[in-house]
Amino acid sequence: MLHAVDDLLLEVGYAGVTMKGIAERARVSRQTVYRWWSTKAEVLFEASVNDAAAELAVEPTDDPLADLTAYLEALVRFLAHSPAGAAYRALIGEAQGDPAVAALLATKDVLGDSALAVVRRAVGEGRGKLPLDQATALLIGPTFFWVLSGRDPGRLVARERAEAYLHEVRAGEIMGTA
Repeated sequence: MLHAVDDLLLEVGYAGVTMKGIAERARVSRQTVYRWWSTKAEVLFEASVNDAAAELAVEPTDDPLADLTAYLEALVRFLAHSPAGAAYRALIGEAQGDPAVAALLATKDVLGDSALAVVRRAVGEGRGKLPLDQATALLIGPTFFWVLSGRDPGRLVARERAEAYLHEVRAGEIMGTA
């Protein structure tokens, strides 16, 4: 069902996705879909969260710049090219006018959680003034804005953004609170 919802979203867009459509695509009854989820947003969110964990995972190296670059490349792929990223983008858009979807998204910080691991490895914690949640926002924010505002993701240079990020956070130092 989770793969079916991704495929359906790419074909018909968020507004066109229905619980009936998910059931038909997955070749299950509507009862089966409703047994696990109450809304299409819940189905899309679960599909996105499951895939994002794998798609945004970065193998650690001894090079902070390489780790950050790899993460930013994965983030661009997720947001701009992945079916799970398309679901996440659709949910972000829907959350702007639907408090229930906003509350659903608030239950799990898909991007922040994945970035936090990379930030901790790359710049450490407990040394200064910038909280870890702000440090992760600095890493994610520019790429997130770039992709969600419709700019060409091919023009983003992950290594340049990673270098700028390291400069920014080292200038502000990181504090060990998340």
